Amino acid sequence: MKRRFLFALALVSCALPLQCATLERLSLDDMVAKSTAIVRGKVTGSSAAFSGPVIYTHYTIQVSERFKGGQQGTLDVVVPGGTANNLRQSFAGAPVLNTGDEFVFFLFTGRSGLTTVIGLSQGLFAVSGGGADPTVTRQASHELMLDPATARPVKDETLVMKMSDLRARIAAGLGGTAK
Repeated sequence: MKRRFLFALALVSCALPLQCATLERLSLDDMVAKSTAIVRGKVTGSSAAFSGPVIYTHYTIQVSERFKGGQQGTLDVVVPGGTANNLRQSFAGAPVLNTGDEFVFFLFTGRSGLTTVIGLSQGLFAVSGGGADPTVTRQASHELMLDPATARPVKDETLVMKMSDLRARIAAGLGGTAK
């Protein structure tokens, strides 16, 4: 009886969304410095799978422009949360991407080999509008954020700029040359 109760409790806790996350607020310069790759690309597909007790959604990104990192034409980017084996997990601050969405991704590849968006949704700039110089927007996070210098709570802000301005900021952060 006790074993069934513990199993049911574990099953329910996996299905419930996690409601709290505390993030270090990252400036654009921080993201440029801490990212192992920065790319512009479109989401072309997704799938979700368990990795231990956590469900991760794997997104396939077709790279159209590279600012930092290797030369792959496609990338596998993982985000915590998703639906696998009829169970759903969600994590506060974790973005949900849709096929066809275009972003500038600030990415980090860890020792495990998994590539994630840096700072959860902080490392995503949505690309909108056509033409030679579209607008990029990073939505403000609604999660609790801390200033890394003071460890005090801070409010995040939406960033909106032209792609040419973002390219210039990335190049400046990389010492003047995008790699």
